[in-house]
Amino acid sequence: MAAVIAAFLLFFLVFASYFMLRPIRETFGIVGGVKHLQWLFTATFLATLGVVPLYGWLSKKMPRSILLPMSYGFVSVVTAGIATGLFIEPEDVWLARAFYVWVSVMNLFVISIAWSLMADVFSAEQGHRLFGRIAAGASLGGVVGPLLTNILVDAIGHAGLLVLSTVLLLSSLIFVRYLLLWRARYGNPADQRPPAQPIGGSIWAGVTTILRSPYLLSISLFILLLTSVSTFVYFEQARVVDASIPNPVDQTRLFSAIDTGVQALSLVIQLFLTGEIARRLGVTTLLVSVPVAMIAGFLLLAATPALPIVVAVMMLRRVGEYALIRPGREMLFTTVDAETKYKAKNAIDTVVYRGGDAVSAWLDAGLAALGSSVLAACGGTLLAGLWAWSGWLIGKRHDAEAGQKAPTVPAAA
Repeated sequence: MAAVIAAFLLFFLVFASYFMLRPIRETFGIVGGVKHLQWLFTATFLATLGVVPLYGWLSKKMPRSILLPMSYGFVSVVTAGIATGLFIEPEDVWLARAFYVWVSVMNLFVISIAWSLMADVFSAEQGHRLFGRIAAGASLGGVVGPLLTNILVDAIGHAGLLVLSTVLLLSSLIFVRYLLLWRARYGNPADQRPPAQPIGGSIWAGVTTILRSPYLLSISLFILLLTSVSTFVYFEQARVVDASIPNPVDQTRLFSAIDTGVQALSLVIQLFLTGEIARRLGVTTLLVSVPVAMIAGFLLLAATPALPIVVAVMMLRRVGEYALIRPGREMLFTTVDAETKYKAKNAIDTVVYRGGDAVSAWLDAGLAALGSSVLAACGGTLLAGLWAWSGWLIGKRHDAEAGQKAPTVPAAA
């Protein structure tokens, strides 16, 4: 119980920190020009490619007990630097674009490393029982974060919100420390190597491990399709909001309200349904239900691409991802070795994720250039169908394992 509470509070602080920044990021993306969003997605992917080998080198040399605090400390320093720039020049378009790329890169690493810690601390059986409840801390933080943004944006501005976000992220290290001590006492039977030792392996071990494992490749395909569907809805949202709400502060308030609603709904589902669905119906249900719902969502967008419809479909996609898909896909990593948890998983959560963003961003831009949002919605429908098929395959493989335990993945040489 103590470890679950600590994990809950860790995710609460991490997500409150991030979701204070997310509405600002969406506003800055529009400020930088909706027609340039695909370039921001491409810049994010290239920046991710630059960060991955650095992270691989650090995880090779640095004990796991230090890796996460060091990573969060670096993120905090950069965010504080951007806040200083915004205090000096709050309307700088290039600074807004840099912030957009930075938040898009750092949020995946911050969240992925936190989930890696969860897979390291808890066993597979514990993960099936507890990850839904632990993820509820993320949703609660996701409710509080945008609420703070909505309340404080006029009083302290975007720069002040960045400073407050940095304080929340650094506060999460208290619970990181506790969980590492708890793991040292009770241990995860899937990995007996203590966190005081470095993970080892090569800098590119995460990528090579993925390429050697059909299981991890199937997860990568699932993530690629997830990001593609998400990007299609995201671009439609940006276009409609830009056309409907010209004021940046009003845009930030709208995005804050969307985030608050998404996280509140996710919290209820995570607390009362996610764990029960995983135990009674299996991980397959967690992975397939949202893609199927998105097929209907895209068909609705094709018929009526109005602001309320776009917001509803975006909320459906995000609630499903946070409440069902994210806990489900994290359950797949509970019994693999440390190198897979901290390197291969991180490569999937960052390079694969942002690569899918970049490719689908240009695909959506190409379809939109033809002058019809209906084409983009139809393309999203096709991708959602493929996403459902991918989730069904990987979920069936996972659920077929004895005791619903994820397959063991060999470490890369």
